[in-house]
Amino acid sequence: MSAFKKVLLPVAAIAVVVGGAAYWFMKGGPIDSSSPAASAEVVPDEALMATFIASDAKGWDQLQQFGTPEAQKFVGQGVQSFQASLLKGSQLNYDKDLKPWVGNVMVAVLPSASEGTQQSDTLLVVGIKDKVRALAFANQAKSQPGVQTRESDYKGIKISATTQKDQPNSTIYSAVLSDRLVLAHKKATVEQAVDTFKGAPSFADKSGAARLMATGVDVENPIAQIYLPNYGTSVKQLIANSPQASQIPPQSMQQLDQVESLVVGVGVDDSGLRVKAKAKAKPQATAMQYKPVPGKVVAAFPTDTIALVTGQGLKAAWTTMVEQAQNVPQSQIVVDTVRQQLQAVNLDADQEVFGWMDGEFGLGAIALNQGVLSSVGFGGVLVLETSDRTTAEATLTKLDAIAQKNFMQVAQRNVDGKTITEWKLPQQESVLGHGWLNQNSLFIAVGSPLIDGMTAPAKQPLDQSAAFKTVTSSLAKPNAGYFYLDMDKIMAVMNTSLLKTQTSSITPETTAMLNSIRGLGITVTQPDKTTAQVEMLLALKPKAVSLK
Repeated sequence: MSAFKKVLLPVAAIAVVVGGAAYWFMKGGPIDSSSPAASAEVVPDEALMATFIASDAKGWDQLQQFGTPEAQKFVGQGVQSFQASLLKGSQLNYDKDLKPWVGNVMVAVLPSASEGTQQSDTLLVVGIKDKVRALAFANQAKSQPGVQTRESDYKGIKISATTQKDQPNSTIYSAVLSDRLVLAHKKATVEQAVDTFKGAPSFADKSGAARLMATGVDVENPIAQIYLPNYGTSVKQLIANSPQASQIPPQSMQQLDQVESLVVGVGVDDSGLRVKAKAKAKPQATAMQYKPVPGKVVAAFPTDTIALVTGQGLKAAWTTMVEQAQNVPQSQIVVDTVRQQLQAVNLDADQEVFGWMDGEFGLGAIALNQGVLSSVGFGGVLVLETSDRTTAEATLTKLDAIAQKNFMQVAQRNVDGKTITEWKLPQQESVLGHGWLNQNSLFIAVGSPLIDGMTAPAKQPLDQSAAFKTVTSSLAKPNAGYFYLDMDKIMAVMNTSLLKTQTSSITPETTAMLNSIRGLGITVTQPDKTTAQVEMLLALKPKAVSLK
């Protein structure tokens, strides 16, 4: 491959692929040289999407404040190794020859400029902070052994084609447009960038893209932003270019048109790495069903919870799925299958199962060191709120009868004034139990210790735990519920349960990185009736915390 392909294109790869981890521990960092809009000025307006990677030192410096010493060591070694591999066989040095002049990077995906092909083209726009050093680098790159460079003129702009002599298909085309270097695998793509630079419509001029770049998403110290101004059109074209395109039904493709645009931002704050994605629906799209979740169900789970999903209105979700399935054959198959499987045990999916699940719910995995599940390391609990306890109890009665017919012993007992129904295998402890926490809240627990544990208010409820507060307290509220992971507890389960044998192949480097994570929190909000926002926080440990 050419020197440009070996060095310049991987610069973007460093930012996109390695950036989330490697740049945590790199010393120093480049300064800002251009905004997303400035980079987009040389991107043709037909671009399907664009990703902007900021080189502002503030965000990267903030990211360096996280990570255990072990993780810093492993990633630092990885960065050095990766940089060395990029420049292998040359006399170039990353810190000396690349870092001083490479600024912000934009990666744009365009429809193919070549006739008769659907393959997308990629245009790389690299901000030039120091033209003198950039020119010196270009001259050094062209002088590397085995590199062949030829130049041509296009509308007064010099386009360079660089090829590794023993790899004729490795040609990279590039041009300097003011303080930006553009690169692509096809000359026509670079020519499109030149046309845009000369005045043709640009991605920066595109109304939807301009709005996304102007408003973006609210994250501190942004390090990366992704823009899809015409979401439906862009995704459909990207899908059409994939080998699996024939498997996607027209009805599913039509649903993509419901979304007008998508913007994603990645930033770094005092809690860790934060990602926000904001999707805008078209005005004529079906109104999104959204109800903020009170969040009371979290208090029903103990602090030993290692993973939790909460939300509200499984009944409404099922109803929506049934309605949409009428126009989507694949979804209809799922709906029909669920109905048929439940009907086989004399249960009506619409009325007896989902029909009463109209309140808040929580599904959690909880650490266990007792009972038959102690070897696994965790059990499960489902909490469901309902306004129709009568139907819920009738359904539970049917389920109990089914269990009895399948060699389970079903019995009731009183625990702290609550009636608990348990399922047991002969001469073994209970494997499942269910009961009512209050008039409207049902719990179903898997694992004998959890059955007893759920009958009384948690002495240390999850919503009061430091871990849960650290991961979720800064997420947007009100919201539609949480997806929550406690990484310390997950790692403890992995190290002490049967999972240990299945995770023994995890490398020390990966273990060190996982031990640098406190937890993960995700939630969804709806600022208005046509906008949905997903927020994710990867909570990280300060670098002063040592690996235990």
